[in-house]
Amino acid sequence: MSDTAFVLIVEDEVAHGEAIAEALRRSNFACNLVRDGKEAIESIKQRPPDVVITDYKLGGQINGMDVLHHAKKLCRETEVILMTAYGNEALAREALSRDSDDRAYDYLIKPIDIELLRDKVQRAARQAVRAHEARRLREQIDSTFDFSGIIGSADSILRLIKRVKKLARSKSTVLIVGETGTGKELIAQALHLNSPRAGKPFKVLNCAAVSETLLESELFGHVKGAFTGAVADRHGLIQSADRGTLFLDEIGDMPLPMQAKLLRTLDTGEVLPVGSNDTRYFDVRFVAATNHDLNELVRTGAFREDLFYRLHAHGAIHIPPLRERREDIPALVEHFMQQANTENDTTFESASPEVMRKLMNYHWPGNVRELRNVIFRMCIEAEQSSLTVEDLPDSLRASTDIVPIGPPNLAGMTMADVEKLHIMNTLRMFGGNRERTAKALGIGARTLYRKLRDYGLR
Repeated sequence: MSDTAFVLIVEDEVAHGEAIAEALRRSNFACNLVRDGKEAIESIKQRPPDVVITDYKLGGQINGMDVLHHAKKLCRETEVILMTAYGNEALAREALSRDSDDRAYDYLIKPIDIELLRDKVQRAARQAVRAHEARRLREQIDSTFDFSGIIGSADSILRLIKRVKKLARSKSTVLIVGETGTGKELIAQALHLNSPRAGKPFKVLNCAAVSETLLESELFGHVKGAFTGAVADRHGLIQSADRGTLFLDEIGDMPLPMQAKLLRTLDTGEVLPVGSNDTRYFDVRFVAATNHDLNELVRTGAFREDLFYRLHAHGAIHIPPLRERREDIPALVEHFMQQANTENDTTFESASPEVMRKLMNYHWPGNVRELRNVIFRMCIEAEQSSLTVEDLPDSLRASTDIVPIGPPNLAGMTMADVEKLHIMNTLRMFGGNRERTAKALGIGARTLYRKLRDYGLR
């Protein structure tokens, strides 16, 4: 990573600045050294850096805080590290505590420890490069593709969208795997809307919601007299989706006899309506989804192995549950509030910090769908202009547990290691915001800064 990172050093003490630049160049960083704030701003305009290292006090009218402000304004992904003399740490900590975009990444106290400097720059550059890549990916996706309704900037969601983008171009069958409420139909719609079939029919069949006796007719259609009550020919969903996409939701619940008939259609394109001897052919792209472990269903004989491999030809799209991408919850909350405002003619603009903490700590067994239902219910019942803890459902209002990222095994870890892990997870939950992290941990900001320093997390 370091050989791709560009560092701008702003230091009016030229010898000191050259020493820093030389040390970072030996670690394969590309560096540019300037002497004052005016030169720094011009350099940022010409080539936005990944990291800016600037003295807090600079000669001239532009100081380090001004450089921080301009750097964030010109390129919000740029990370800024402030250098300050001993005794002025409070000024630097103030820059770290801001919630706005012009928040510093960290600070160093002179005289500078070169090894500590390298470590901080390495961390800051890694974060900046990831942010640059995420923004480029999002811009590339948004400029060409329609992913309306899929909200999130977590790495897992960006990777998922990138994969959907690639698969959308193909004609192949796609399998989507995810827990209930994760948005499998949204992904299926995205595959359709961004494919050459966009504008053609998009049909949906929930395999778990139709009885076995009716499923074949729903899928393949029937002819008049095929069974009692078949008073006329009826098109099936495959014919209705001709030249478009058919989404088979909860395919893991499809009965075995129907699985065999579906497999033949997937392989040949043939459709035989119930009661007919005339085979028909249609051009349909199939997208299937399940919340089951199909491998386990194959093992127990509840799902055909040949159909499983036919659906798995290009690998499955796995949608992460909400508890594994909790950093997306604030954006989802805002999105659902806007939807609720539109539907209910309300004007809710925000949720209190305590509400957001409760929402981010909850384990969300119903995933995004459950979150949407909670926000809509709150927007209907709330009596104030913003959502408060009193508006939360009882199950969330009483929740105090912070859900860990993944199921860590703490056995054999020291108490210090456990505390470090807990701080790291909470920082990640709040997107690196140290003030909100300290509040969630129930400690003061000074205590958190000290622990971050002690654990090498700064």
